[in-house]
Amino acid sequence: MDDKQFDTTLVAMKKFAKEQHVPIMEDEGISHLTALLTEQKPASILEIGSAIGFSALKMAQALPDATIDTIERDEQRYQKAVEFIGATGLQERISIYWQDALEMDIALLGDGYDAIFIDAAKGQYERFFEKYEVLLNEGGTIYCDNMHMHGMSSVPLLEIPRRKRTMIRNLRTFKERMMAHGDYDTKLLEIGDGIIVCKKR
Repeated sequence: MDDKQFDTTLVAMKKFAKEQHVPIMEDEGISHLTALLTEQKPASILEIGSAIGFSALKMAQALPDATIDTIERDEQRYQKAVEFIGATGLQERISIYWQDALEMDIALLGDGYDAIFIDAAKGQYERFFEKYEVLLNEGGTIYCDNMHMHGMSSVPLLEIPRRKRTMIRNLRTFKERMMAHGDYDTKLLEIGDGIIVCKKR
């Protein structure tokens, strides 16, 4: 990996994301996530919600021995992710799938992952979890971003715009379920926009 080319690509990605209103992880959030992953040392990572490939590249940078499979349903974002990942030369370690993660045949993916990072439709976190946790290796960890949803997760539902209430309700239900889940040790970290860490027992 050419460090200069890598940094140039990240700058281009941030510019594109800002201009095209593509949500990518903020610096604080991705910094904390990669720190958690560096501590865990997963050999294989599954990401649900590639967007333009920013977080996948940051994870690949932090974990030079890890392989990453990442799923994106939006064709334009998928194409940009392919372009940006290709520009860094990391396509050997990052495999990106143009699929709807809720409809994808998981047989297309690897046999198991040490870490799963969920950062797609916030109102569907529980469905993503239920579908993909079978691919999590024993002792593996699932990470989910945006648990605070920019402060909305702690606001009374009646104060939230009507079009976002179902999403927030689902996000809260998912958090409560994971906190009480008998098969996972779960903690909510007050970093970035809130990252929930669920370690398989």
